[in-house]
Amino acid sequence: MSNPKTLLIIDDEEDLRDTIEYKFKAEGFNVVTAVDGLDGLEKLETVKPDLIILDMNMPRMNGLEFYEKIKGANEKPKYPVLVLTARANMEQLFRDLDVDGFMAKPFDLNELFKEGGAIIKKYSGSVQRERGSDERRARKVCIVENDSKTLNKIAIAFLESGYMVNTAQSASSAIKRIIMDVPDLVVIALGLNDISGDVAIGKLKRIEKTKDVKYILYTERSGERAKVTQRISEKEGINKFVEFIDEKEILDASDLLFQ
Repeated sequence: MSNPKTLLIIDDEEDLRDTIEYKFKAEGFNVVTAVDGLDGLEKLETVKPDLIILDMNMPRMNGLEFYEKIKGANEKPKYPVLVLTARANMEQLFRDLDVDGFMAKPFDLNELFKEGGAIIKKYSGSVQRERGSDERRARKVCIVENDSKTLNKIAIAFLESGYMVNTAQSASSAIKRIIMDVPDLVVIALGLNDISGDVAIGKLKRIEKTKDVKYILYTERSGERAKVTQRISEKEGINKFVEFIDEKEILDASDLLFQ
Protein backbone atom coordinates (compact mmCIF):
# COMPACT_ATOMS: atom_id res chain seq x y z
CA MET A 1 0.00 0.00 0.00
CA SER A 2 1.75 3.16 -1.25
CA ASN A 3 -0.16 5.47 1.07
CA PRO A 4 -1.16 3.29 4.03
CA LYS A 5 -4.37 4.16 5.82
CA THR A 6 -4.69 4.26 9.59
CA LEU A 7 -7.21 2.18 11.52
CA LEU A 8 -8.16 2.67 15.18
CA ILE A 9 -9.69 -0.44 16.80
CA ILE A 10 -11.53 0.12 20.10
CA ASP A 11 -12.61 -3.14 21.72
CA ASP A 12 -12.07 -4.63 25.18
CA GLU A 13 -12.00 -8.23 23.87
CA GLU A 14 -8.29 -8.91 23.42
CA ASP A 15 -8.56 -11.93 21.11
CA LEU A 16 -10.91 -10.16 18.73
CA ARG A 17 -8.93 -6.92 18.85
CA ASP A 18 -5.72 -8.77 17.99
CA THR A 19 -7.39 -10.73 15.19
CA ILE A 20 -8.72 -7.57 13.52
CA GLU A 21 -5.34 -5.89 14.00
CA TYR A 22 -3.43 -8.70 12.31
CA LYS A 23 -5.91 -8.86 9.44
CA PHE A 24 -5.63 -5.16 8.61
CA LYS A 25 -1.86 -5.06 9.17
CA ALA A 26 -1.49 -7.96 6.76
CA GLU A 27 -3.37 -5.86 4.20
CA GLY A 28 -0.97 -2.93 4.63
CA PHE A 29 -2.77 -0.73 7.17
CA ASN A 30 -1.27 1.19 10.06
CA VAL A 31 -3.21 -0.05 13.10
CA VAL A 32 -3.67 1.54 16.52
CA THR A 33 -5.66 -0.22 19.25
CA ALA A 34 -7.51 0.87 22.38
CA VAL A 35 -9.18 -1.16 25.13
CA ASP A 36 -12.15 1.16 25.77
CA GLY A 37 -13.56 4.59 24.95
CA LEU A 38 -11.27 6.53 27.29
CA ASP A 39 -8.23 4.82 25.84
CA GLY A 40 -9.59 5.57 22.37
CA LEU A 41 -9.88 9.31 23.14
CA GLU A 42 -6.28 9.31 24.35
CA LYS A 43 -5.13 7.67 21.11
CA LEU A 44 -6.94 10.35 19.08
CA GLU A 45 -4.64 12.95 20.61
CA THR A 46 -1.76 11.57 18.53
CA VAL A 47 -3.38 9.80 15.53
CA LYS A 48 -5.91 10.76 12.89
CA PRO A 49 -7.56 7.52 11.79
CA ASP A 50 -9.11 6.94 8.39
CA LEU A 51 -11.54 4.57 10.10
CA ILE A 52 -12.54 3.69 13.67
CA ILE A 53 -13.83 0.18 14.38
CA LEU A 54 -15.82 0.66 17.56
CA ASP A 55 -17.21 -1.92 19.97
CA MET A 56 -20.26 -0.89 22.00
CA ASN A 57 -20.03 -2.86 25.24
CA MET A 58 -16.84 -1.78 27.06
CA PRO A 59 -15.83 -0.79 30.61
CA ARG A 60 -15.05 2.78 31.77
CA MET A 61 -16.44 4.38 28.60
CA ASN A 62 -18.66 2.42 26.21
CA GLY A 63 -18.93 2.88 22.46
CA LEU A 64 -21.96 5.15 22.55
CA GLU A 65 -20.30 7.52 25.03
CA PHE A 66 -17.14 7.57 22.92
CA TYR A 67 -19.18 8.27 19.79
CA GLU A 68 -20.79 11.31 21.43
CA LYS A 69 -17.34 12.61 22.37
CA ILE A 70 -16.05 12.61 18.78
CA LYS A 71 -18.96 14.52 17.27
CA GLY A 72 -18.15 17.84 15.65
CA ALA A 73 -20.15 21.08 15.59
CA ASN A 74 -22.46 19.60 12.93
CA GLU A 75 -23.33 16.69 15.28
CA LYS A 76 -21.56 14.26 12.95
CA PRO A 77 -18.48 12.25 13.98
CA LYS A 78 -15.11 13.67 13.02
CA TYR A 79 -13.99 10.27 11.71
CA PRO A 80 -15.65 7.41 9.80
CA VAL A 81 -16.99 4.84 12.28
CA LEU A 82 -17.83 1.15 11.84
CA VAL A 83 -19.72 -0.19 14.87
CA LEU A 84 -19.42 -3.73 16.27
CA THR A 85 -22.04 -5.07 18.67
CA ALA A 86 -23.47 -8.38 19.84
CA ARG A 87 -26.96 -6.83 19.70
CA ALA A 88 -28.14 -7.03 16.10
CA ASN A 89 -31.43 -5.30 16.94
CA MET A 90 -29.54 -2.02 17.55
CA GLU A 91 -28.75 -1.52 13.86
CA GLN A 92 -31.46 1.10 13.31
CA LEU A 93 -30.20 3.14 16.26
CA PHE A 94 -26.73 3.30 14.74
CA ARG A 95 -28.12 4.15 11.32
CA ASP A 96 -29.98 7.04 12.94
CA LEU A 97 -26.73 8.18 14.54
CA ASP A 98 -25.02 8.42 11.12
CA VAL A 99 -22.42 5.73 11.73
CA ASP A 100 -20.88 4.62 8.46
CA GLY A 101 -21.11 0.88 9.01
CA PHE A 102 -22.53 -1.72 11.36
CA MET A 103 -21.67 -5.38 11.94
CA ALA A 104 -23.28 -7.73 14.44
CA LYS A 105 -21.07 -10.20 16.31
CA PRO A 106 -20.08 -12.83 15.41
CA PHE A 107 -19.04 -11.69 11.94
CA ASP A 108 -16.92 -12.90 9.05
CA LEU A 109 -13.48 -11.27 9.20
CA ASN A 110 -13.28 -10.92 5.42
CA GLU A 111 -16.65 -9.17 5.41
CA LEU A 112 -15.40 -6.78 8.10
CA PHE A 113 -12.35 -5.96 6.00
CA LYS A 114 -14.50 -5.49 2.91
CA GLU A 115 -16.89 -3.18 4.78
CA GLY A 116 -14.04 -1.19 6.32
CA GLY A 117 -12.34 -0.79 2.95
CA ALA A 118 -15.59 0.38 1.35
CA ILE A 119 -16.06 3.05 4.03
CA ILE A 120 -12.51 4.35 3.61
CA LYS A 121 -12.88 4.34 -0.16
CA LYS A 122 -16.07 6.38 0.15
CA TYR A 123 -14.24 9.12 2.04
CA SER A 124 -10.86 9.01 0.28
CA GLY A 125 -11.85 7.97 -3.21
CA SER A 126 -8.96 5.50 -3.28
CA VAL A 127 -8.89 1.73 -3.33
CA GLN A 128 -7.05 0.32 -0.34
CA ARG A 129 -5.22 -2.45 -2.09
CA GLU A 130 -5.07 -3.09 -5.81
CA ARG A 131 -4.49 -6.71 -6.68
CA GLY A 132 -3.68 -8.02 -10.12
CA SER A 133 -5.80 -10.93 -11.25
CA ASP A 134 -2.67 -13.08 -11.49
CA GLU A 135 -1.39 -12.24 -8.00
CA ARG A 136 -1.08 -15.30 -5.79
CA ARG A 137 -3.60 -15.24 -2.97
CA ALA A 138 -1.94 -14.90 0.40
CA ARG A 139 -2.49 -17.96 2.57
CA LYS A 140 -4.50 -17.54 5.75
CA VAL A 141 -3.24 -18.92 9.05
CA CYS A 142 -4.86 -19.02 12.48
CA ILE A 143 -2.35 -19.13 15.33
CA VAL A 144 -3.56 -20.43 18.70
CA GLU A 145 -1.38 -19.76 21.74
CA ASN A 146 -2.02 -18.86 25.41
CA ASP A 147 1.11 -16.83 25.96
CA SER A 148 0.79 -13.39 24.36
CA LYS A 149 4.56 -12.90 23.87
CA THR A 150 4.94 -16.24 22.10
CA LEU A 151 1.79 -15.55 20.08
CA ASN A 152 3.11 -12.19 18.90
CA LYS A 153 6.49 -13.63 17.91
CA ILE A 154 4.90 -16.39 15.84
CA ALA A 155 2.33 -14.04 14.32
CA ILE A 156 4.98 -11.52 13.27
CA ALA A 157 7.06 -14.27 11.65
CA PHE A 158 4.05 -15.34 9.56
CA LEU A 159 3.07 -11.75 8.70
CA GLU A 160 6.58 -10.99 7.50
CA SER A 161 6.45 -14.11 5.34
CA GLY A 162 3.29 -12.87 3.58
CA TYR A 163 0.58 -14.83 5.39
CA MET A 164 -2.76 -13.34 6.42
CA VAL A 165 -2.85 -13.92 10.17
CA ASN A 166 -5.69 -14.49 12.63
CA THR A 167 -5.03 -15.31 16.29
CA ALA A 168 -6.74 -16.78 19.34
CA GLN A 169 -5.58 -17.35 22.91
CA SER A 170 -7.76 -20.36 23.74
CA ALA A 171 -8.92 -23.47 21.91
CA SER A 172 -12.60 -22.69 22.39
CA SER A 173 -12.35 -19.19 20.89
CA ALA A 174 -10.11 -20.55 18.12
CA ILE A 175 -12.65 -23.19 17.07
CA LYS A 176 -15.38 -20.55 16.76
CA ARG A 177 -13.08 -18.22 14.82
CA ILE A 178 -11.79 -20.94 12.50
CA ILE A 179 -15.33 -22.01 11.62
CA MET A 180 -16.29 -18.36 11.04
CA ASP A 181 -13.27 -17.61 8.83
CA VAL A 182 -11.75 -20.86 7.53
CA PRO A 183 -7.97 -20.56 7.07
CA ASP A 184 -5.58 -22.58 4.93
CA LEU A 185 -3.53 -23.48 7.99
CA VAL A 186 -3.99 -23.73 11.76
CA VAL A 187 -0.88 -23.50 13.95
CA ILE A 188 -1.87 -24.52 17.47
CA ALA A 189 0.01 -24.98 20.73
CA LEU A 190 -0.20 -28.34 22.46
CA GLY A 191 -0.49 -26.98 26.00
CA LEU A 192 -3.51 -24.69 25.88
CA ASN A 193 -5.32 -23.84 29.10
CA ASP A 194 -8.83 -24.99 28.17
CA ILE A 195 -8.46 -27.80 25.61
CA SER A 196 -5.17 -29.32 24.50
CA GLY A 197 -4.16 -28.54 20.94
CA ASP A 198 -4.37 -32.13 19.70
CA VAL A 199 -7.94 -32.45 21.00
CA ALA A 200 -8.91 -29.16 19.34
CA ILE A 201 -7.52 -30.44 16.03
CA GLY A 202 -9.57 -33.61 16.43
CA LYS A 203 -12.73 -31.56 16.89
CA LEU A 204 -12.01 -29.41 13.83
CA LYS A 205 -11.22 -32.46 11.65
CA ARG A 206 -14.69 -33.82 12.39
CA ILE A 207 -16.36 -30.66 11.04
CA GLU A 208 -17.03 -30.77 7.30
CA LYS A 209 -16.11 -27.10 6.81
CA THR A 210 -12.66 -27.41 8.42
CA LYS A 211 -11.67 -31.04 7.80
CA ASP A 212 -9.36 -30.19 4.86
CA VAL A 213 -7.46 -27.42 6.64
CA LYS A 214 -3.78 -28.20 7.32
CA TYR A 215 -2.89 -28.45 11.01
CA ILE A 216 0.44 -27.95 12.75
CA LEU A 217 0.68 -28.81 16.44
CA TYR A 218 3.66 -27.40 18.30
CA THR A 219 5.33 -27.27 21.68
CA GLU A 220 8.60 -25.89 23.00
CA ARG A 221 11.43 -28.36 22.71
CA SER A 222 11.92 -30.43 25.86
CA GLY A 223 13.52 -33.85 26.32
CA GLU A 224 11.49 -34.54 29.46
CA ARG A 225 8.23 -35.19 27.60
CA ALA A 226 9.66 -36.80 24.47
CA LYS A 227 7.67 -40.06 24.68
CA VAL A 228 4.40 -38.31 25.46
CA THR A 229 4.76 -35.75 22.69
CA GLN A 230 5.79 -38.44 20.21
CA ARG A 231 2.53 -40.32 20.84
CA ILE A 232 0.54 -37.11 20.47
CA SER A 233 2.31 -36.23 17.21
CA GLU A 234 1.10 -39.53 15.70
CA LYS A 235 -2.57 -38.70 16.22
CA GLU A 236 -4.72 -38.61 13.09
CA GLY A 237 -5.35 -35.17 11.61
CA ILE A 238 -2.04 -33.57 12.61
CA ASN A 239 -0.13 -32.74 9.43
CA LYS A 240 3.03 -31.78 11.29
CA PHE A 241 4.26 -31.81 14.87
CA VAL A 242 6.98 -29.28 15.72
CA GLU A 243 9.11 -29.07 18.83
CA PHE A 244 10.66 -25.62 18.49
CA ILE A 245 13.18 -23.26 20.02
CA ASP A 246 12.82 -20.48 17.45
CA GLU A 247 9.43 -19.52 16.00
CA LYS A 248 10.90 -19.64 12.49
CA GLU A 249 11.04 -23.42 12.85
CA ILE A 250 7.23 -23.38 12.89
CA LEU A 251 7.16 -21.10 9.85
CA ASP A 252 9.56 -23.38 7.95
CA ALA A 253 7.42 -26.43 8.75
CA SER A 254 4.33 -24.55 7.53
CA ASP A 255 5.95 -23.59 4.25
CA LEU A 256 6.93 -27.21 3.61
CA LEU A 257 3.28 -28.30 3.85
CA PHE A 258 2.42 -26.18 0.81
CA GLN A 259 5.31 -27.26 -1.41
